[in-house]
Amino acid sequence: MEKHENLIDAIHYRRSVRIYDDAMELDDEKVKKCIQQATLAPNSSNMQLWEFHHVTSKDLVKKLAAACLGQPAATTAKQMIVVVVRKDLWKQRAKSNLSNLQQIFGNKPKEKQSSREKFALNYYGKLMPFVYGDFFGLFGYLKFLISWVAGIFRPTYRQLRNSDLRIVAHKSAALAAQTFMLSMAAEGYDTCPMEGTDTLRIKKILGLPLSSEINMVISCGIRKPEGVYGDRFRIPFEKVYKKW
Repeated sequence: MEKHENLIDAIHYRRSVRIYDDAMELDDEKVKKCIQQATLAPNSSNMQLWEFHHVTSKDLVKKLAAACLGQPAATTAKQMIVVVVRKDLWKQRAKSNLSNLQQIFGNKPKEKQSSREKFALNYYGKLMPFVYGDFFGLFGYLKFLISWVAGIFRPTYRQLRNSDLRIVAHKSAALAAQTFMLSMAAEGYDTCPMEGTDTLRIKKILGLPLSSEINMVISCGIRKPEGVYGDRFRIPFEKVYKKW
């Protein structure tokens, strides 16, 4: 195990590890620090619609491994991180952002607020409720229709349906998950993001509300040599890189 303080080294070191060394333990506080670093990831409108469940209990890790369909990356893991999307908490997150701005701006009366301050306060006080507010999906389609009509005349934001906002929230959570995995690589720890999971069982195991969504489960440990399944393969860069 070797720390990688250089970002490029951490990027190259990080691999999806499927078999971990049973004799090697992880430092809970170091993993927690990596999660704290993950919360610094960029995210849509700074809404931070995420939670990170750090599972260290051997009993819970075993239960989660079964919910991850018994794949080796889960059954040999020492710890697991469950990245959860909490779009249902948008009101609380918007209110927190608004309160933070009010503290920064000093609760000035409207007539003394700069245009920048007014925009920022309206962003979380009015725009976010408009964007995230919905009623059984109906309001979302109405907003989408309004944006579609407005888009005929000028560029406009169109991701206003509930399905669109789910994608937005999951993208933000995935950015945090990647930041976490690179932070772990910097510590010399290994990870594997797992798609093959029974998300309903995972919610039940962790006592999560039905309104939450599992973004991904990340197994953690220290690799065995056979845990990296061969050399890294990527499609030739020229096939995915488009310069305009």
